[in-house]
Amino acid sequence: MKARVHVTLKAAVLDPQGKAVQHALEALGFQGVMGVRQGKYLEIELDGGDSAKARADVEAMCKALLANTVIENYAIEIVE
Repeated sequence: MKARVHVTLKAAVLDPQGKAVQHALEALGFQGVMGVRQGKYLEIELDGGDSAKARADVEAMCKALLANTVIENYAIEIVE
């Protein structure tokens, strides 16, 4: 079983890296880029076949380590 986790900054948090990417894209000639928000993507291989337990475990991982819940949101997808 695999968990896919997307961690992104909350909307109210400034994203200087996203802004730098936006400016770089504009400098390369890409028009119409209104904004860029950066984040991180993690794939976690898990033992077992209980998707509810896997989701609960990954939720605990996000709260403990993978995401700073003060400034970041996260989304979990469990793939069997």
